[in-house]
Amino acid sequence: MELNTDIITTPPLDSASVVLLRDSAQGMQVLLLKRHQASNVLGGAFVFPGGKLDQADQSPALLAKLSQDAATLQQRLAEPELGTERAAGLFVAAIREAFEECRILLGQATTNPLKLQALQNALASGQSWSEAFQNLSLQLSTDHLVPWTRWITPRQASVTSKRFDTRFFITRVPEGQTAEHDNFEATETLWTTPREALIRYWDHQIELAPPQIMGLVQLARHTHTQSALTEAQSRRPPVVEPEPFDQDGIRTICYPGDPRHSVQQPAFPGPTRLLFKNKRFEPELGLAALLD
Repeated sequence: MELNTDIITTPPLDSASVVLLRDSAQGMQVLLLKRHQASNVLGGAFVFPGGKLDQADQSPALLAKLSQDAATLQQRLAEPELGTERAAGLFVAAIREAFEECRILLGQATTNPLKLQALQNALASGQSWSEAFQNLSLQLSTDHLVPWTRWITPRQASVTSKRFDTRFFITRVPEGQTAEHDNFEATETLWTTPREALIRYWDHQIELAPPQIMGLVQLARHTHTQSALTEAQSRRPPVVEPEPFDQDGIRTICYPGDPRHSVQQPAFPGPTRLLFKNKRFEPELGLAALLD
């Protein structure tokens, strides 16, 4: 992972990402996808499925396929300054990205393999997401897609050359569906407990970007899926605006609750800063700071 030193003057791009969970004999697991090594955004890193908001995600025809209206979804997102259609479009973007990147179709009461295949075939034939949904008469339930956190990339982004305003959602993977990477944007699918992912990161077995590191720290506090979902439903999604600075020649990112951050109220448990060492970000107190 290379450090970016440029100041980005363009505004952040609205985007959505999904934290997909399931319960297993090993405990609660989270889905991570390995970005293609050639990707210009976090190439080679393991991330949660997601991507930028498309204009088509906000189309009236597509929003009409959702189980909740745009005003309700705006309220759930807790961003009153955001237009209702744009807020609802972020839910659509989260659902769309999950399917495009790992073939998981969220918002289904029951899994119909034939419809999943039909949707995949329609998109492969060149149909837009909106067209495919209308032609297949699909409906989507947004009730179980829970807003989790919101991360806004600073102007001095440390590991990307673009800024993003990412809304992270959290949900349980529908029964009967199997995650499968697309071999285009993602080249590997990994189901892992949050704790194991952090250990593998520390052992240099996988690469993680700061939002994923801190997200896994939050998830490691939960032993099962319902616990994580209940916690997310009990509060407003915290807004995280990392504030970078250089100290003794080392790039440091601090988060809300850190003495150097402009917001004194912590946004989540775990360390309040990460330091760029060995071409990756690490907490000052090592692995223990991520797991305790």
